[in-house]
Amino acid sequence: MRTAALLLPLALAAGFTSAPLLAAPATTAPAAATKSQLHLQTFHPGPQAMFSVSSVLIEGRHDAILVDAQFGASDARKLVELIRASGKQLTTIYISHGDPDYYFGLATLQDAFPQARIVATAQTVAHIQQTQAGKLAYWGPKMGADVPARIVVPQVLDGDALQLEGQRLPLIGLDGPTPDRTVLWVPSLRAIVGGIPVVAGEHVWMADTQTPKSHSDWLQTLQRLQALKPKVVVPGHYAPGAALDASALRFTADYIRAFDAETAKAKDSAALVKAMQARYPKLAGVASLELSAKVAKGEMQWP
Repeated sequence: MRTAALLLPLALAAGFTSAPLLAAPATTAPAAATKSQLHLQTFHPGPQAMFSVSSVLIEGRHDAILVDAQFGASDARKLVELIRASGKQLTTIYISHGDPDYYFGLATLQDAFPQARIVATAQTVAHIQQTQAGKLAYWGPKMGADVPARIVVPQVLDGDALQLEGQRLPLIGLDGPTPDRTVLWVPSLRAIVGGIPVVAGEHVWMADTQTPKSHSDWLQTLQRLQALKPKVVVPGHYAPGAALDASALRFTADYIRAFDAETAKAKDSAALVKAMQARYPKLAGVASLELSAKVAKGEMQWP
C-alpha cells in the first residue's frame, strides 16, 4: 500500500536536489548551512500513500523542529528514521493543521522522541478535539496496521511563533481572515512550510471551503504569502515531483478561481469534474476533485 519515502533536501544556495528512494540520509550544501544556519529536509510518503501529506524537518546546528507527523504509523516510522539520521535533537513537533493526515502519526513520534514538545495553534487543537473521534472511527478500519496506537492531542502553542536556536519562525495567517489556516515562515531561508492553504501538483481540496467568502479569504491569504517573496514553498500537500517554490502559490490561487468559474457554469458534478480535468489534465488527486465537485454542486453534504 505504501511506497518508499522520498527524501528531498532543500538547499537554497545550491538549488533543489532529490535523493533517490531509500537513499542514505541527505545532506545540505555547506554554503546554505553557513549562510542561514538552518536547513530543511522534506519527507513525502510517495504517490501510493492514502494522503500526499508532507513533513518537514527544520534543522539547526544542534536542534531540530518537525512540522507535521504523517498519517499512517508506517510512514511515521520512516520519519523517525529520518530524524534520527539527522543527528539533531528534536525539540518540537508542530502540527500545522487539524486534519488527521497531519497528526495521526504523533503516537509513533512521541514514543520515539518523548522529550519533544508537541504543539499547535489553539484553532488546530480545537479542531482536533472536536473531530478526532469521528475521524478515527472513519479512517481506522481503512488503515489496518497503520492505525495510530492512540490519538495524541497537541498542546496549545503559547504565542505566534516557534523558536529554533535563536531564530524566530512566525506563523503567518493567525491575524488574518482564516486563523485556522496558517503556514510556518522560516525567514532566514525565505521558506513557507506546512499548513493547508497551499497545494502543488494535485487537485486542490475544495470541500472544506463552500462559500464565496471562504474562497475570497483564501485568496487573500495566498496574496499575503506571495508578498513574502518566498524562495521555497513546501505545501502541506503536494504531488511527488512538484516544484517546491512560489509557483505553488500561483497554482493554488489560479485553481480556486478556475474552480469557481467552472462551478458557476457546470450543470452537475460530472460536468464540473470534466471541465476541471480539461483545464488540468495532468494533476493527481482526481478523487479529491470528484468529492469537491459533488459538494460544490449540492449533491452531497460535507463533512
